Amino acid sequence: MKKHNFSAGPCILPQEVLKKASDAILNFNNLNLSLIEISHRSKDFVEVMENARSLVKELLNLPEGYSVLFLQGGASLEFLMSAYNLLKVDGKAAYLDTGTWSSKAIKEAKKLGEIELVASSKDKGYNYIPKNYEVPSNTDFFHCTSNNTIFGTQIKSFPKTDSLLVCDMSSDIFSRQLDFSKFDLIYAGAQKNMGPAGTTLVIVKDEILGKTGRDIPSMLDYQVHISKDSMFNTPSVYAVYVSMLTLEWLKNLGGIPEIEKINEAKAALLYAEIDRNPLFKGYANKEDRSLMNVTFNLTDEAHKETFDKIWNAAGIVGIKGHRSVGGYRASIYNAMPIESVQVLVDAMQEFEKQIS
Repeated sequence: MKKHNFSAGPCILPQEVLKKASDAILNFNNLNLSLIEISHRSKDFVEVMENARSLVKELLNLPEGYSVLFLQGGASLEFLMSAYNLLKVDGKAAYLDTGTWSSKAIKEAKKLGEIELVASSKDKGYNYIPKNYEVPSNTDFFHCTSNNTIFGTQIKSFPKTDSLLVCDMSSDIFSRQLDFSKFDLIYAGAQKNMGPAGTTLVIVKDEILGKTGRDIPSMLDYQVHISKDSMFNTPSVYAVYVSMLTLEWLKNLGGIPEIEKINEAKAALLYAEIDRNPLFKGYANKEDRSLMNVTFNLTDEAHKETFDKIWNAAGIVGIKGHRSVGGYRASIYNAMPIESVQVLVDAMQEFEKQIS
């Protein structure tokens, strides 16, 4: 590994996936053609799309009745698209505000109808996940963001609700075991745990669609995309292919149960050093800490230059914190090896030696 890449996204991908993906750019399936110059309706790419969708269902253990789509526009488009497909005319939806991305989702949904904010952690800089809130039963759906990349928090327990359960899982999908059948709609940008930027995974329960009373524009209508097998328009061919390779890598590793163990070990290693080392302090409440995005600050900013030199010299990149939080953010997605986390821990310990 040339660098230890802790970037929040686009982020690290498995080395074997990058190798296969680079080979496909030059010669895909021994066609003597590049993957990115073949027809998306050719047999070779249709097999890629079908395999990718099948792997999603298998890895998430989805029951019958769900459709899997690979769309474009990122989670940012899904903020609007999910509301367009589920919020009834004159209806109401409930939202949980846990950070920047949930706030953006709320802003977009308000363009279509009444939005009830059930709880927010904005009062403390989004450093915790709200608890003990109630989801009104008269809402069309409840929307939450499972993992908050900027602030380093993660929902550990999802509420029981009579409304449809919608979740933006962009930054932690495929990273931990959940009962995914409890969700009616899941969406996730690929560029964290699944592939390169350019495609967005959407998982939707078929029976919930077509009930809003809205005239939905074709490009925003899940039913249109389902009817065309994710090819209503030209899909993001390369991003879907690399996502398929990453899902195959995850399956061969042992699936979500195995990667969850690895992710827990990586997070435990890094959080233990943050809590032990007097030169650092964690940003998120301990009970709500993310397994994917570890946020922390220096206890004395006067030493920032010294620490920055140490981690740069160790070949570490991508740990600068978001401007709204400051400090540092180490994103330890599925493909991040624990050896790289150890390099960061070693850098933190070297920092302590130099300052002491």
